[in-house]
Amino acid sequence: MAETTDPIRVELEGAAALVTIAHPPANAVSRAVAAALLEVLTAAENDPACRALVLTGDGDRYFSAGADLTEFPRDADDVTAAVEVTRRLEASRLPVVAAVNGYALGGGCEIALACDLRICSENARFGQPEITLGIMPGWGGTQRLPRLLGRGRALEMLLTGEQIDSARALEWGLVTRVVPAGDLRTTALSLANLIAMRPPLAVAAIKRAVRTGLEGSLEDGLLREQEEFARLLATEDAREGLAAFREKRTRPPTWRGR
Repeated sequence: MAETTDPIRVELEGAAALVTIAHPPANAVSRAVAAALLEVLTAAENDPACRALVLTGDGDRYFSAGADLTEFPRDADDVTAAVEVTRRLEASRLPVVAAVNGYALGGGCEIALACDLRICSENARFGQPEITLGIMPGWGGTQRLPRLLGRGRALEMLLTGEQIDSARALEWGLVTRVVPAGDLRTTALSLANLIAMRPPLAVAAIKRAVRTGLEGSLEDGLLREQEEFARLLATEDAREGLAAFREKRTRPPTWRGR
């Protein structure tokens, strides 16, 4: 996949692309950052060698402090690109791991919420401080945070604007792992590459089933799961996986994404 160097860095590590927001001093999401992220997502999704993404921020202090206040939106239309980033991350065929390396505030927190998995360093902090500015989250925070944490915990963050540290984030389920800062990149890439070893059609189907299931009733979700399951049974990858299993695991399956 093509590399974008300003304001996003991309490095391919195994089958995972490490995508770094590099917009000092706080890795804020400007229009240029949002456009570059969309470009990188498109390139990654079109690259068959790329099977997973890790999203992080440059340095060890900020994942992202959110919207670039030097370009503070005048109206709702100005947030379209950033909202599209969160939608594309969530809907991507690729599993996306957020490696939160410091402050994830406002839009930075919302971008992390749109990723499939979040791990963080011990110095990470999360917050939705928009209410202290007289506004509210506009990149999905009021929708994704309650789905992830439950109504009460989400409302505590949204209505107070207070930050939570890495220990509270782990306790509340906002992240799945907390690691020393020096281990964050390696841990995130290891997790992403582990998932990248799984059959890509099944990974994408699981992402779709979970996402759409959470949007409706349990019965609707169960029906969608069965539809996805039936489609996967007809794929070459499913036949390959079952064949490798019947051969008593004498060989690893070869996933072709078809």
